[in-house]
Amino acid sequence: MAGEKDKMKGSVKETAGKVTGNERTEAEGKTDKAKGEAKDAAQSAKEGAKGVGDSLKKD
Repeated sequence: MAGEKDKMKGSVKETAGKVTGNERTEAEGKTDKAKGEAKDAAQSAKEGAKGVGDSLKKD
């Protein structure tokens, strides 16, 4: 979906931050993952709204 790239990038950064002890990189990873989750949620809401609109047009 829309946020998969951000979630993947975030996971890599978060893991790298944990391994190296770099709290900033770890935090950036968590932020990127949250950004990806938000994009996915927005996409789902958009698709849901489109579905509702389409069902209303058929009546």
